[in-house]
Amino acid sequence: MRIGTWNLAGRWSEQHRQFLDDLDCEVLLLTEVSDRVDLTDRHGHVTDLLMARRRHWAGIWTARAHDPLPDPHGASAMVEYDDLRLCSSILPWRACGSREPWVGATTFERTVEAVDAIAKHSPTVWGGDWNHALVGTEHAGSKAGRGRIIEALDDLKLRAPTADAQHQIEGLSSIDHIAVPSTWETKVEHHSALLDEGRLSDHNAYVVEVLSR
Repeated sequence: MRIGTWNLAGRWSEQHRQFLDDLDCEVLLLTEVSDRVDLTDRHGHVTDLLMARRRHWAGIWTARAHDPLPDPHGASAMVEYDDLRLCSSILPWRACGSREPWVGATTFERTVEAVDAIAKHSPTVWGGDWNHALVGTEHAGSKAGRGRIIEALDDLKLRAPTADAQHQIEGLSSIDHIAVPSTWETKVEHHSALLDEGRLSDHNAYVVEVLSR
């Protein structure tokens, strides 16, 4: 199984579709999802809440039919897919403020509230734009928020093989992650969405290939 995550930055074009097709993933955990996204050969589900006009916080696309579940948090989508509970999330960043769906006075408090809400629903595969590096320099979230994310992964018996993946900015670690059960054997890829005229997104895409379960 190949599981991918990518922040679409609210954009959509035939080039975005082709880029996602080329990743060849059975599961896509997407964030900043335009309502124009068209992956007609897949089954999709997005958050009820919009982060901006015509832009959903997160969405999930799967190769076969899934059962949509209520959003565990305003910026997270969740589905049941075969024996897996999939979750795609955006987590708080330093400048996100306290507007809906964020609750709390600091990045740490907002991260704890979001992570705790998601963890209550016991995802077995959880990914998206977490706005936190899990190792090294923290440039988007908070060190304390990182600690809560790592604690939650441990409690859920998940691990994020993307922790050591490269950010699109040289010298930084990824803030986009995919977490899977700790017992799964995996390998990680990252893909730069570069075109002659610029980037399709300001985030790399990441793929976790599951070698054995």
